[in-house]
Amino acid sequence: MSAWISQKVRRKFLDTFIAHGHEEVPSSSLVPANDPTLLFANAGMNQFKDIFTGKTQRRARAPAARKSACAPAASTTI
Repeated sequence: MSAWISQKVRRKFLDTFIAHGHEEVPSSSLVPANDPTLLFANAGMNQFKDIFTGKTQRRARAPAARKSACAPAASTTI
């Protein structure tokens, strides 16, 4: 049995959604560039902020609800 490294897990996750009609979109950085309104990425939705605020139009390849990304994450303990 081969090891499931993180890249393989992410790829399998995304491929599953793509097989069901979702469009893969790039994930956001944990520290978004050129956006002073965001301190850090929250809920993996930063790549859609300009669409939500009307600054840009969404791409028409897949319906708005059919997007999939695998966002980086960081965990901290206080």
